[in-house]
Amino acid sequence: MKKFLLIVVMLTFVFVYVYPQKKGDITVPRTDNKYKPLTLKLSKDGSKYIRFLMWGQFWLTGNKNANGDFQVNPLLRRARFLTYAQISPRFLILMHFGVNSLSANNMDPIGNRSNAPQLFLHALWMEYAIVQKYLYIGGGLHYWNGISRITSQSTLGFMTLDNYRRAWATLGLSDQYARHLGIYAKGMAGGFAYRVSVNSPIVNSLDVSKIPSAEGYDSWDGQTLYTSRYMYDNYKDNFNNLKRAAWSYQGYFEYQIFDKESNKLPYRAGTYLGKKKVLNVGAGFFAHPNGSVTYNSALTVTQNNVSVYAVDVFYDTPLGTGGLTAYGAYYSFNYGPKYTYGQTYGTGNSILLQAGYLFPHFSDKVSLQLYTAFNTANFTAFDHPGNAVRTGLNMFLNGQHAKITLEYDATQDQYSGDTKPERKNSVILQAQIFL
Repeated sequence: MKKFLLIVVMLTFVFVYVYPQKKGDITVPRTDNKYKPLTLKLSKDGSKYIRFLMWGQFWLTGNKNANGDFQVNPLLRRARFLTYAQISPRFLILMHFGVNSLSANNMDPIGNRSNAPQLFLHALWMEYAIVQKYLYIGGGLHYWNGISRITSQSTLGFMTLDNYRRAWATLGLSDQYARHLGIYAKGMAGGFAYRVSVNSPIVNSLDVSKIPSAEGYDSWDGQTLYTSRYMYDNYKDNFNNLKRAAWSYQGYFEYQIFDKESNKLPYRAGTYLGKKKVLNVGAGFFAHPNGSVTYNSALTVTQNNVSVYAVDVFYDTPLGTGGLTAYGAYYSFNYGPKYTYGQTYGTGNSILLQAGYLFPHFSDKVSLQLYTAFNTANFTAFDHPGNAVRTGLNMFLNGQHAKITLEYDATQDQYSGDTKPERKNSVILQAQIFL
């Protein structure tokens, strides 16, 4: 019944926006809702400016709880504010902050305790133009990621409901929420675009809480954790062989065959809704020498070089008054021997395929896009691989600026042994507003 209600809500939105509102026999005219950027012009020609962006994403998630009962839970997936300024073509500054994944389970009575989602700095970087178009250098807490196209995907421009989490292969392991603290370089030459960076990895990674005590090493024989920075800073006197693992390196390189995409900001679109013809082929990497640690029963540790590689292709084209979007990527992960962080990260490989079809224009008030996505996960820590299928419908009321999404997700987790876990099913309804 609750699944049915989520679908009814989606169809109600479609009906309201497709058919004109009437009062008696008179059609009520609609105002011009065309998006206009929130920009403060600092010069008459607009070349000097401050741009402001605000967006929110609210979810209703339906799935089975531990008792097998279907439940619907609200979630404030993202509440963000971003601003950037350019008062000279020679330099730019950007700041981004917000809150993520606020739910009834993690809300706080007074909203300021450490166990509740907090407003925090997502990014702040400064950039200087060394050679216009060809070379820009910047630094700070930045989002100029390597690995793949969607490792730097904009949360405003998803085609699917959300990003593919494994594409953010360093989130919480060597960075803060997919942003590294470091120095980057970027540029374009014809159809070739590049971005590279050198970064200082996070010390307190997601794995720090898992570090075993000396008494627990026997049961952790051969276990790998992404904790080299923390171990060096806190236990280098106990383990003389530890190296600091102070720097990580990443880059992404692509060739843009048809329409060119701007690299002013790092954020990549998931779909252009038939407004561009884009075919990009790319490859990227992430490397963190001595980044992870394998704990041995003899109270010794071994450091491992962490590396991630990916190749991908992105295609987007108009089809009459509609459009077609397709994306494919292959990822190779090496975090160390049999490393795993649940089902999310692990040494092994993954394939991601996405495709979307924007229906031909049939209304001035709404457009519809049907999409599907499939991914595999094959980590060495498990005997059997997993996969997931996502299928959804986007209803664009004003492009990505006002969007309703309904997605069905069916996930088969990786597993070991003979008992295959049940496939996890969920239905999510999202409302997105972006100003």
